Amino acid sequence: MNEQITDQQINSAGHLMIGGCDAVELAHQYGTPLVVYDVQQIRRQIRAFKHVFEENNVEYAVSYASKAFAAIAMYQVVAAEGGHTDVVSGGELYTAIKAGFPMANVSFHGNNKSREELEMAIDHHVGTIMIDNFHEIELLTDVLEERDVKVNVMLRITPGISAHTNKYIQTGQVDSKFGFDLQSGQADEALAKVLANPRMQMKGLHAHIGSQIFELAGFKGVAKKLVEVAAHWQEKFNYQASVINVGGGFGIRYVKDDTPLAPEEFVEAIIKAIKDEINKTNLMMPAIWIEPGRSIAGPAGYNLYTVGSRKAVPGLRPYVTVDGGMGDNIRPALYEAQYETVLASDPRANLVEHVRLAGKYCESGDILSQDQALPATKPGDVLAMLDTGAYGYSMASNYNRNPRPAVVFAEDGKAQVVIKRETYDDLIHLDEPYRQ
Repeated sequence: MNEQITDQQINSAGHLMIGGCDAVELAHQYGTPLVVYDVQQIRRQIRAFKHVFEENNVEYAVSYASKAFAAIAMYQVVAAEGGHTDVVSGGELYTAIKAGFPMANVSFHGNNKSREELEMAIDHHVGTIMIDNFHEIELLTDVLEERDVKVNVMLRITPGISAHTNKYIQTGQVDSKFGFDLQSGQADEALAKVLANPRMQMKGLHAHIGSQIFELAGFKGVAKKLVEVAAHWQEKFNYQASVINVGGGFGIRYVKDDTPLAPEEFVEAIIKAIKDEINKTNLMMPAIWIEPGRSIAGPAGYNLYTVGSRKAVPGLRPYVTVDGGMGDNIRPALYEAQYETVLASDPRANLVEHVRLAGKYCESGDILSQDQALPATKPGDVLAMLDTGAYGYSMASNYNRNPRPAVVFAEDGKAQVVIKRETYDDLIHLDEPYRQ
């Protein structure tokens, strides 16, 4: 029996419910592969983060890290809950603009923003530019002078803290492509340049130590480090940071062996650590910003697949193949990420075998799960993979010229398509014939 499925998520027919909708019916109505989000779960997590700050009487921003999943509908839900958002590309920014997201509550991240992206951000009055490197200071200065405007900025620093996480998603260590290094004096040099620039209004400092982190130590460490840097900047530059942004990376449960804290417990510890360190200084208490992405989108998402072929080899785990795979969820192939999968028509059915859950893509590495316990399955059964809401659709591809799936939002028993399923015509709409 899967411990992640509650009694409230099973209807009278014994089927899995997502946002009050029958998962089997969703698969039949919208086709598979299908990505489904429980919108109330998204709302609940944003509200839980906000509640922690408000209980602690701290100024804050809960800024959704939209690289986890960016869509017009997602930005609209975040905005409705009073959240901020951070974007990392012109494409994410454009989507937020089209969603009507309040631009004052947008932060623009990225380690190689183009001039065109910075121009778009400035022209649409993005709230804060997160400056990542010296080249960006020069580029942004040119844009601001050309348009004769000012903008709020923050400096991203690398605090020298390596989170206990996959090496590909560690970002806070000294040897990182992101941010200004502390030890070499880069951060001080960057601050001096920004403070000397009348078009840049310096709000504070930012760090992000990684993703899918289960331990408090890294967050406590970065909180302490950022306050130390803020105190140093006050002493050396007479600059008082109004914001300390600790990033995101709060881990979620994917499989039963994962034992993360509730995401809001990380925030509670961060607030306490910052308050404790501030009390040792003569700094004013800054606002605290967080940038959760996975912890908001991940648990709310499900991938629905239809079972197809099966390959059984004596002495080996059988392959059970579904109609999606690495094109809609590349994380297992990329990170060896693990998920749990249930039979949508009976999520508490007795588990009778361990299989390799394989995708349909022409790639030996297209395995969604190397060891998935399942009940007996047959072609046509609908499987639901849990906690797929972060970095699944956002990293989706058209490999093998397969269309990307539809995305459905389910809430209070009603479902609506928020991203249409791609068609074959969509796949070729940018192609041009070869002319000799």
